[in-house]
Amino acid sequence: MVVLIDTNVILDFLLTREPAYQAASDIILKCANKEIKGYIAFHSISILWYVLRKVPEEKRRNYLIDICSLLQVTATSHNEIIKAINMIEFKDFEDCLQDRCAKNVSADYIITRNTLDFTYSEVPAILPEDFLKILNT
Repeated sequence: MVVLIDTNVILDFLLTREPAYQAASDIILKCANKEIKGYIAFHSISILWYVLRKVPEEKRRNYLIDICSLLQVTATSHNEIIKAINMIEFKDFEDCLQDRCAKNVSADYIITRNTLDFTYSEVPAILPEDFLKILNT
């Protein structure tokens, strides 16, 4: 199983954000144990850096190093970026880029807490809890 993990799920894990932390933690653990192949979109790294700006710099760097040791960073091609720019049905361009990155690694799912923004995604978006249910069946 190959998944791209959206920034919001990674933040749930890093910041122990309840009530979403447990599902995020379970998914990250499954990636760490190589039960699933987990990816993070390249642009999520800069988003995490910005969102975590109030965290002391050394801790912030360690967070990102830890995440990059558990998840493989993926990007997308020039042509897919151009395609994303032209995908007017996506309301959030960042989510469109997540979809393009997920497509690049042939992901089975994009794991996110914001599935509604992925209505037009080529790769299906799924809530963390629903993904864990699929794995457990």
